Amino acid sequence: MDENGSHPTINLRGAVLTSAGLGALLFLAAGTVRWTGGWLFLIEITIGGLITEAWLARHDPGLLAERRTVRGQAEWDRVITSIMPLLWLTWLPLMALDAVRYQASLVPFWLQCAGALMIAASFYIVYRTYRENSYAAPVVKIQRERGHAAVTTGPYAYVRHPIYASGLLTYAGTPLLLGSWYGLVIVPVMAALLGLRSMMEERMLTAELDGYAEYLGRVRYRLVPMVW
Repeated sequence: MDENGSHPTINLRGAVLTSAGLGALLFLAAGTVRWTGGWLFLIEITIGGLITEAWLARHDPGLLAERRTVRGQAEWDRVITSIMPLLWLTWLPLMALDAVRYQASLVPFWLQCAGALMIAASFYIVYRTYRENSYAAPVVKIQRERGHAAVTTGPYAYVRHPIYASGLLTYAGTPLLLGSWYGLVIVPVMAALLGLRSMMEERMLTAELDGYAEYLGRVRYRLVPMVW
């Protein structure tokens, strides 16, 4: 439930405004609306986000309400989560300039399709994560008021931070779908921020969350199975 004691619902207005804002960044930089990759990206993330919210509203309204707050966020996490949106705001126009206005990159069609599939896969991982973890808040904190406990099932049996793993898929898939090789240059920076956040989060959870230290001993990989 939200602060008013009612069950949260889909934020359709927010989804439309977000999509319009991202569309403005993309198409103004591109100099045209005749960009299939740009439209597919907007449609995919908008529909994916709405489906995710609809599932949460029906099956876990408490988590949906939690994901709409930033209460109790650690200061170091506030710094990281402030940097990442700024990267997105520069990253999207850069890819539009590269792929459409100046046509500096030529990404094969099959790789653009692969990018779209990677974004879709990231939404599926998010869904599986939310289904297992009702404490998947958007900020790093201990949710004692909600009975926070270590989650070890579902995707957490393979990687410690499946939400961040889904982020890696989105980061890699977006420049491919939009058709920008230059956009891929920013991906390691964004991945490094996710990696840093995961390490800082583990430090906090190990110190403050019962059972998390034992979980770290069982699951070796943070973001990518068999890699790291």
